[in-house]
Amino acid sequence: MVLDHVWGLFAHPKEEWQEIHDRRCSIGKCYCSHVLLLAAIPVIAGFIGTTQVGWQIGAREAVKLTTESALKISVLYYLALLVAVFTVGALIHWMSETYGEKKSLPQCIALASYTATPLFLVGALQIYPTLWVNLLVGLPALAYTVYLLYTGVPIMMEIPKEKGFLFSTAVLAVGLVTLVATMVATVILWGMGIAPEFTS
Repeated sequence: MVLDHVWGLFAHPKEEWQEIHDRRCSIGKCYCSHVLLLAAIPVIAGFIGTTQVGWQIGAREAVKLTTESALKISVLYYLALLVAVFTVGALIHWMSETYGEKKSLPQCIALASYTATPLFLVGALQIYPTLWVNLLVGLPALAYTVYLLYTGVPIMMEIPKEKGFLFSTAVLAVGLVTLVATMVATVILWGMGIAPEFTS
């Protein structure tokens, strides 16, 4: 069922992680029923926010992107989110060997996919691109994402909580490295001519 784990991850995360574990969905099913839809939320919101609302610095007039520029950036943003989820899942799969609990790639990608749920949902705020609003709501969403990670790893990887804590910390570090790599890729793309174009 499409998006059937979203509510459960907020209402009763441990039980929901167990259900996700027991279902053992394929990579395709995980993406089609969860990632492809949720990753579109920040992309669509960001497109509307940057073209229709814009952002302001002080009392200046709102700055907006042209539709063409925002569309190009949105497509790349969407692809980056899809690749990031897969990359983190693949790295979890690789790291699981270190902990002697190697799991299947689909199981590891499911862990990465469902852990990112709060970040995908809070991406809806990009429709109103004001820094303090996004930080105010984004930081609790980030904190809950970390909570889901630490709750989900022992269940999905079938390891004790103590071992799960260390594994989760390693996954968190990998996630931060992936974020930095994405930012570097953005700078490179801007340098190659895909920089944002603003309305006059």
